[in-house]
Amino acid sequence: MPFLGQDWRSPGWSWIKTEDGWKRFEYFNHKLGDNINELTLLDNDKENVYVGDVCERHGYCTLGEAFNRLDFSSAIQDVRRFNYVVKLLQLIAKSQLTSLSGAAQKNYFNVLEKIVRKVLDDHQNPRLIKALLNDLSSTLCILMREVGKSVLIGNINIWVCRLETILNWQQQLNNLQIPKQVSNGMTLSDLPLHMQNNILYKFSDACDIINLGQTTPTLHMLSEDWQLWKKLCQFHFAEKQFCRHLILSEKGHVDWKLMFFTLQKYYPQKEQYGDTLQFCRHCNILFWNDSGHPCTANDPDSCLTPVSPQHFIDLFKF
Repeated sequence: MPFLGQDWRSPGWSWIKTEDGWKRFEYFNHKLGDNINELTLLDNDKENVYVGDVCERHGYCTLGEAFNRLDFSSAIQDVRRFNYVVKLLQLIAKSQLTSLSGAAQKNYFNVLEKIVRKVLDDHQNPRLIKALLNDLSSTLCILMREVGKSVLIGNINIWVCRLETILNWQQQLNNLQIPKQVSNGMTLSDLPLHMQNNILYKFSDACDIINLGQTTPTLHMLSEDWQLWKKLCQFHFAEKQFCRHLILSEKGHVDWKLMFFTLQKYYPQKEQYGDTLQFCRHCNILFWNDSGHPCTANDPDSCLTPVSPQHFIDLFKF
């Protein structure tokens, strides 16, 4: 489902996304036979939205209901949304796991299984998933030790089975061997030096910069550039934070690389995602930015607020 929210335009309309924006799909009983193909397309195409069934039944929505309705299972297949979903699952694992209903917990672990399988198949983003599984296994161990003190939905044997599955996934990821790619074409090392440097400047993750710097001597030299780490510090942290944790080298210069790893211990880093959920203040609807939604505001863009994974969880705290 592309979006979630209360809809006051009952009894419910069908909407179709066109090049000119969202348009309401209207049909009448005497034309039903002519429109049967369009109705089938409406049900199968997730870019087309049926609005009549998105209202919360009791005027509110829980985190579990939102997680079930927004179709995160399909979102992980989109490289732009993958990191967002992983971060959201990690935050839920840390603090919100027991707030999920039984159905939401089942959906949570189904999505998690698909993520693990995807990483094992395409060998991308194993570090993110290892961190997610570490947080999740730690939470489950604490919950299972404190049965009776905290709320656990479901039989304890189910949680034991889930923990065993997570430990098995962790072992598979630890044993993951990424095959060396053999290519007769141009590689990153064949690019001019300034182009390799420009690529490094596009990274926002310090671990990615360090890992890339370990591949070749040239990239190692570029990854140690103080200007690169200065820019990374300026991207993630405010100037006032620099002054509180100023670190100088033996020569009296600012050690920007060490500064970055010191600052990240005290302050959160800026989050960056290819695609995020958006909240429309006019319609009270959550939706993926690329999917859009049928908004009736005069200026729909002015009503949109990007929703970070932490903000998504905060929306459902009562």
